[in-house]
Amino acid sequence: MRSVEWYKDKGRPGVVRMIDQRLLPVEFRLLELEEPEDVARAIRDMAVRGAPAIGATAGFGMALAAHRSQAGGRDGLLRDLEQAAAALLATRPTAVNLTWAVERVLERAADEQDVERVRAVALEEAQSIADEDVAVNRRLGQTGAAIVPEGATILHHCNTGALATVDYGTALGVIRAAHEAGKRIHVLVDETRPRLQGARLTAWELQQAEIPFTLIADNAAGHFMRTGQVEVVLVGADRVAANGDVANKIGTYKLAVVAKENGVPFYPCVPTSTIDLSTPTGDDIPIEERPSEEITGISFLGRQVVPEGARVANPAFDVTPHRYVTGIVTENGIAYPPFATSLRQVMEASFDS
Repeated sequence: MRSVEWYKDKGRPGVVRMIDQRLLPVEFRLLELEEPEDVARAIRDMAVRGAPAIGATAGFGMALAAHRSQAGGRDGLLRDLEQAAAALLATRPTAVNLTWAVERVLERAADEQDVERVRAVALEEAQSIADEDVAVNRRLGQTGAAIVPEGATILHHCNTGALATVDYGTALGVIRAAHEAGKRIHVLVDETRPRLQGARLTAWELQQAEIPFTLIADNAAGHFMRTGQVEVVLVGADRVAANGDVANKIGTYKLAVVAKENGVPFYPCVPTSTIDLSTPTGDDIPIEERPSEEITGISFLGRQVVPEGARVANPAFDVTPHRYVTGIVTENGIAYPPFATSLRQVMEASFDS
């Protein structure tokens, strides 16, 4: 099934239904969200995560706001949509897909004059965002599979699979496509602290797809690269700046540095919706600070593991400067340095398609 979708059964208005990723791999549970505030909370609390999935969820959150609004006129309905947009945009600032999806639904809704048409097109646009994400990720996977050598061991950070998107995945989509093409591959899965998206989610997805993998501690990645046990590093991204700087899950920067030191190619794999040409460099990307409890305790066990009162910093993302990036895999091809030129080219190809 899709990680997030619009769900409607007989006799009940539509809801946003999603997999609750906080519970995996121990429990598989579906959330059904009936109010736009619930959607914003699900994004903020990471019941859903991953830039493309966040974008699709925000789109459906806007559709839910349109359908739950009690406004009798177009102007009032658009005001309610603006209010929902503000709440959604405040949840997680780094992922540009969120802003992109919210603005896309708003622009489409603003073109309509009839209240019922506003509601209808908000859902149509949200559904289009979700459907396009699936198609884009499959194209991205096929594009990226070409850079994966036969018999390769791939180092992967965080989770970039079907759970992080609407379906199929970005960097894990590349891995899936290579596996489906018959390439003998093995994946080294970073556990990805502090929320263990690699250990909990990526390992679970690879198990489902029967792709061979080995889970490693984050701090072991350098050892495997230095000893020649990694052919390529594949990661996702939450935002790519115009110069090719990449914001991704915390820990990505040091992987890229060590990869370059050891001559290992480093490729972020992203849909073009994650490329933000309006952001000049990575220094202009806002970095989300997460709650200290994610570090002071093992949240999934309910235990604190540090001294009481310890000072904590918990940035969710870091920025990898473009000089460490071999290429950026998109659904419209692979962008190589100089990124200021090649990223515009893949974006223009997107507009033309």
